[in-house]
Amino acid sequence: MKLDAIIFDFDGTLADVPLDFDFMKTKIAALGEVFMDERPVPDGTPALEWLEKLSRQVMERDRAEGLEFLSRGRLVIAAMELDAARDGCLYEFTRPVLDDLGARGVATGVISRNISAAIKKVFPDIEDHLRVFLPRESSDRLKPDPAHLLRALQCINVPPERALMVGDHPMDVETGKRAGTLSAGVTTGRIEAQGFASLDPDFVSTDVAALMSELKRRGLI
Repeated sequence: MKLDAIIFDFDGTLADVPLDFDFMKTKIAALGEVFMDERPVPDGTPALEWLEKLSRQVMERDRAEGLEFLSRGRLVIAAMELDAARDGCLYEFTRPVLDDLGARGVATGVISRNISAAIKKVFPDIEDHLRVFLPRESSDRLKPDPAHLLRALQCINVPPERALMVGDHPMDVETGKRAGTLSAGVTTGRIEAQGFASLDPDFVSTDVAALMSELKRRGLI
């Protein structure tokens, strides 16, 4: 089977963006202390979802304060994303890989929990190299919800069974599994190969360029 589409995560997959999610949650906790009885303790919930959960708790007592907390927290997150993007860089293989896939007739896309403004600081011409681009503000439901990936595939009219989801985090593999695509983990982010093992992805590679070589060897692209 030849793949008709490959959808990529962005941060850590196509670009090196030094975003510190632990520090992000520390800043959200500090902000939360202003609106709550005590400083909330970060847990394993991703920062975006944790902020929403905390803001709902505040809303139970005072809706206006909860909405203000949510708004301020989102600004904190966006500011950190933009700061990280200024220090980020696109991997050298990214444009050549995307252009080669396009030349082979494989549709490419990016789905990301990051905002467009931050992504475009690192990759200003991203939309010239893709068929579909769905950053955070373009999707109501974000990965690992499969709706994020499924919407991208619907935009390019490719069924899940003919597509591959690629990312540097187990969340990306989980998204692919839940959406019914093939899935691949790359170790250019913070996760080493064994970090993907429990999800049993179809491929694990050192980076996207190495993954493309493996796909070519197997006749998938």
